[in-house]
Amino acid sequence: MTDERFEQLVSEGIDTIPEKFIKRLDNVAIVIADAPTKEQLKKNHIGEGSTLLGLYEGIPLTERGEYYGAGEVLPDKITIFKNPLLEMAGHDERALREAVRDTVWHEIAHYFGYDDEGIEEREEEGRNFSK
Repeated sequence: MTDERFEQLVSEGIDTIPEKFIKRLDNVAIVIADAPTKEQLKKNHIGEGSTLLGLYEGIPLTERGEYYGAGEVLPDKITIFKNPLLEMAGHDERALREAVRDTVWHEIAHYFGYDDEGIEEREEEGRNFSK
């Protein structure tokens, strides 16, 4: 799959997030990388044989104090990892579209302060930002 097509799938995933949430995203870069680095895997306690599909790096809205808006700060960053998603989806575009959409929502949920447990709970209930 070309990088351009993968970028399009990520854009489609972002488009499924309701506008009321998209409007609240501030100073967030959403980028694509082929795979997580060794440092990213280590920092997130991902063991050998496992990987990340996406990664949120920043300060969640629920943890931001007054200092955050005082002066310049680097943007938060959401990275969507192409190769692990392709591998997980078995290169099936329909499965890949769903996996990318779910990964985008998962990482944006971290921005809004949800931890993995809270996100998984919402997913088990069939709820996420797009539902």
